[in-house]
Parts: sequence; C-alpha cells; structure tokens
Amino acid sequence: MNAFTFLAPMPQNASALDARDWIAGLEKGLHIIEAFDAAHPRLTATEAGVRCGMTRTAARRYLKTLEHLGYVGSDGKLYWLMPRILRLGHAYLESARLPRLVQPFLQRITSGTEEIAYLGVLDGGDTIFIARSGLQRHTASGYMPGTRVPTQVTAAGMVMLAYNDEAFVDDWLQSHDLRAFTSFTLSSKTELRETLAGFKRQGWSLSEQQLELNFRGIAVPLLDRQNQVHGAISITMPINREDTDHALNRVLPVLQEAAQSLRPLL
Repeated sequence: MNAFTFLAPMPQNASALDARDWIAGLEKGLHIIEAFDAAHPRLTATEAGVRCGMTRTAARRYLKTLEHLGYVGSDGKLYWLMPRILRLGHAYLESARLPRLVQPFLQRITSGTEEIAYLGVLDGGDTIFIARSGLQRHTASGYMPGTRVPTQVTAAGMVMLAYNDEAFVDDWLQSHDLRAFTSFTLSSKTELRETLAGFKRQGWSLSEQQLELNFRGIAVPLLDRQNQVHGAISITMPINREDTDHALNRVLPVLQEAAQSLRPLL
C-alpha cells in the first residue's frame, strides 16, 4: 500500500488562541517542515517559501536554523529533511495515551482474524494510522504508524467522519476536495454525505477499492460513554480472497467486541 503525505492545514481551533499567546515564528517553522512530502522531498529556499506563503529570505532563515539543529540537510542550494525529524513523531507515539491503550486490543483482533489491525485518528483532511498489529508475515505490508491517507478513501476515516456532528461534517466537506484515486472512489460530496449517514446508522463502515484496486477496509468507531469519537479501529485486506459478506461476518464481530471493551476506558 502507498503512503501519502500532504501539507497540513491550519488547525481548525487555531483562531481560538489568544493573540498574546500566538508565536508566529514557531508556526512558520513548522510549516517549513510540513512543506516536505513525497512529491517535494527536496526544496530550494524559494520553493519552500512559495509552499509556505513567505519570502525566499524568510524561508532560507528557517531552513538554515533547522539545518543548524539537525532537522534539515542541505548541499547549499537544496534542502531536505534529516532522520532527526523522526524524533517529533516518535515522541507522540511513545507518549500518547490512545495508541498504548488500544495496542493490546489490536493484537487481540489480529489473533482472532489473522489480519492486520489498525488504529486511526483524524488530522485535517487525512486519516493518520498511529498504531498497528500484525502477524510476523505481515510486518513488511500494510500501513506503518505515521502513514497519512486521505480520509474519504479509508474505512477508518469515513466512520470517524460519520460519528462527528453534522456541523463538523459540513465544515469538513466544504474545506476539502475529494480526489479520485480509482474508478470506485467516492468523489461526489453529496454521495459521500449519504454514505456517511448510512455508516452511522449501521455502526460500521466498509471501503472497497477506494484508494487502491482490490483492497477492502472495514472499520468501527472508538466511542466513549458520551458517544464522542476518539478514533477508529480497522482491518484492511485483499478483496480477491473472499466476498464482502463473508469478510464482514468473519471480522466485524471481532472489531465490534474490541470497540465495546474499549468504550469505558476512553
């Protein structure tokens, strides 16, 4: 499976921060880091400035600072991220409560289904997989922790959208374009809204050939006692091994049992 990385948008609650507490330089430095992705692995200062909405001179200063700190490498013209940048993501995976809480349940799902199990959360227009389990033979396949995938093409992403309130879904649909990855991808916002409503009614989601041909995803939301969604647990599998009904009957009860067991812990 392919991993996707996109320039992250401004957090939706950023405007609520008091102006006296806002550090613009930190914001710009983080945007410089986020300017690098699979499509832009190496950037000049000019290119980084264009992607971040700042001048070449400003971008160069941030890049030089990041280079001095070891987060960016350079040959004098081009800049690229260095392995030290992984410290930032690794710190989250090591310290965040949710991945540590869910990990044993992912292992239980894998034991019961022999499929890779994932924990995903929403981040802007993407779903980020922040934990996974799998059999030994699966270690080189599937999504790795930290993988970002457009939300509307993953079962986990769609079930999390479905369980947010209507205002959140309205804002999300208004601010995100729906890119088609296959001929099966839901690229109509009206159709996606109807699909999300159906997922909420049934309590789980199904994604078939939305991101890649011949792959299926099944997901359930992680809800607390107040029905607030904290993430989603999911399984992704090839389609050609079994039909949809058989796959649902085999793995959905295991996912639902895990989500129910986690509910009082969230």
